[in-house]
Amino acid sequence: MSRQNNTVVNAGNEVREKILSTAADLFYNQGIRAVGVDLVVEKAGVAKTSLYRHFGTKDDLVVAFLQLMDQEFWKQWDGVTSQHSDDAQAELYAQLDWIGDRSGQPEYRGCPQINIAAEFPDIDHPARRLAHGHKRELRRRLQVISERLGAGNAHELAGQLAVLINGAFVSTSMFEKPEEAKVLLHGAANALIAANTAS
Repeated sequence: MSRQNNTVVNAGNEVREKILSTAADLFYNQGIRAVGVDLVVEKAGVAKTSLYRHFGTKDDLVVAFLQLMDQEFWKQWDGVTSQHSDDAQAELYAQLDWIGDRSGQPEYRGCPQINIAAEFPDIDHPARRLAHGHKRELRRRLQVISERLGAGNAHELAGQLAVLINGAFVSTSMFEKPEEAKVLLHGAANALIAANTAS
């Protein structure tokens, strides 16, 4: 590929990333249905034709947004996992810590995947399928941790921990003290682990 072609490709990628970054901020803070493509192109400072060149429809842009959120979440999760590969309980508590910190911030607007499920009732919508996949992956990873903890029923413990985490996503922003989230998450996790690993 020539240098000129590389320049064109790079410029195209920059425009795509600018559109996606702008849309992600708007979708997350205002809601997907409340944000139209006209607002996205206005805030991104690009032509509407550029948006449709990179994202054929608004639904395609929504899917790209969810994929971006998914990647960012699992990047954070994997970073924590890599620090606690020899201690499942330490890993679980460290995961709960950053989740508690994240969901306790004033600017937190909820879990994007849960928000999508609320905004798109059609379970066959591509965004709903992505959100469902994200939650399945969360439970799968929690089951790996549960197995390492020696839970009698790792599948059940993973489900309980998933409910705990998803509950944090929708409720911790209402706590008076952000740090309260981590204390409650640790306490609830302790009780669940004890109930599932008792001999």
